[in-house]
Amino acid sequence: MAPFHPDRPALVSRLRAAGCVYAEDEADLLIAAADSAEALIDLVDRRVAGRPLEHLLGWAEFCGLRVAVDPGVFVPRGRTTLLVSAAAAAAGPAPAVLDLCCGSGAAALVLHGRLGPRWLAAADIDPAAVACARRNLAPLGVPVYQGDLFAPVPSEWRGRLDLVVANAPYVPSGAVALMPAEARLHEAPVALDGGADGLAVLRRVAAGAAEWLAPGGHLAVEVSVAQSEALCAVLTGAGLVPTVVHDEDLDATAVTARRPA
Repeated sequence: MAPFHPDRPALVSRLRAAGCVYAEDEADLLIAAADSAEALIDLVDRRVAGRPLEHLLGWAEFCGLRVAVDPGVFVPRGRTTLLVSAAAAAAGPAPAVLDLCCGSGAAALVLHGRLGPRWLAAADIDPAAVACARRNLAPLGVPVYQGDLFAPVPSEWRGRLDLVVANAPYVPSGAVALMPAEARLHEAPVALDGGADGLAVLRRVAAGAAEWLAPGGHLAVEVSVAQSEALCAVLTGAGLVPTVVHDEDLDATAVTARRPA
């Protein structure tokens, strides 16, 4: 195949005009992903039309790893690095870990390398996310279950988990329409909509974690800073002891909650 020589400045200008903040970086990634001028034109057209860059590339960078991301699957956010770090800090040695609402399996992928868990699994209700997570995690021997929160997890782990991580949806239903088009049009609604106040799924995660965590085990979730006080009340009501972690640079908030011994 003959080499092609893309007009990078023109490509950058077009991406910037479409509102791509990191137009230079995106141009380089799209050029690298294309094997012909026609393929590059197609990628750029779809990006300008609003498709998430990660869906076009087929991967997202997360915590220094390249994570496969299929069309329609929730794209791991940079802010979620705080959740993963908070979860890893709360975990003890060789923990039993469950990644709920796992999406692409990005958190489980990172935690596998950081924690050396004795058991690690992931779960999601969305079939597309489960298929994507299985592709990412199968090489590590990590099972991915399809179903609603804890429902598909083997029952023998009830009361024995040391760490539950859940990047559950927490956008209030009324605010979903205000999200960037990349998310609201191209990611599964079930991965975004957290109910009337954004905490509907997290309430269920908290109630389930109180049953599935071992004494001394931890739940780690992501939430907005404005929701953290209400979520802490939910966690306390479920018998867990919450701690809020915030990172201004990432504009991220994570909450860890321990099941008392």
